[in-house]
Amino acid sequence: MAKTNVSRVVEDIYAIEHAFTNCYLVVDQTAVTVIDACFPSTWSAVQECLTSIGRRVSDVAGLLLTHGHFDHVGFARHLQTDLDIPVWIHQDDHWLAQHPYRYRPERNRLLYPLGHPRSLPVLTRMVAAGALRVRGVQATVTFESGRLDLPGSPIVVPTPGHTSGHCAFYLPDRDVVFTGDALVTLDPYTGRSGPRMVAPAATADVERNRRSLCQLAEVAAGVVLPGHGRPWRHGSAAAVSAALGPGRG
Repeated sequence: MAKTNVSRVVEDIYAIEHAFTNCYLVVDQTAVTVIDACFPSTWSAVQECLTSIGRRVSDVAGLLLTHGHFDHVGFARHLQTDLDIPVWIHQDDHWLAQHPYRYRPERNRLLYPLGHPRSLPVLTRMVAAGALRVRGVQATVTFESGRLDLPGSPIVVPTPGHTSGHCAFYLPDRDVVFTGDALVTLDPYTGRSGPRMVAPAATADVERNRRSLCQLAEVAAGVVLPGHGRPWRHGSAAAVSAALGPGRG
């Protein structure tokens, strides 16, 4: 199994990085929200993280998905079916979460990495972690906008483009925004780092994704927590500016 790294990124928010893909725990006084689900094999690292901070699996109130791609749906079905933990997703990605490989990006996702050899070690690690063995999930709860009734009280920031129902989640009291794959600091399909959109090999509508970045800039969070890559601690507006810079967008 690919190595996992667990870290506290801000107070009561923990990152689990597995095969260049991130999921997060948001902890409050009584319960936990898991944001995104990486790969099926990632769940053991999440359990270990819960234990290390004095929490139990029964403290998990819900799994909140930024979108329905396979590398974010990961262990979702296990949580829902075996542990009775509800899965939340935007209604426009409800179908995709059930069929996490059935999406049509702007460019062929199988051929694209051949022109970007720096992506190959990243994608190889993802495959080793179980990227080709994800089972879909029928979400328990769907939403469109607003503040969600989950630990941390995340505010939905619709950011369509990468997928039609992609969402970021803003926690104003913690000065953090979870950007999923609308804005990352490592693109798995090129291997390039720094704030950017994911390549068209995995993005449904690049121009729509570009427009959605304005929503992230307006959030004005101090810390950006992406679906791939390291946290960005220089503010969401600066991250968006970098992502839209020459050669990025």
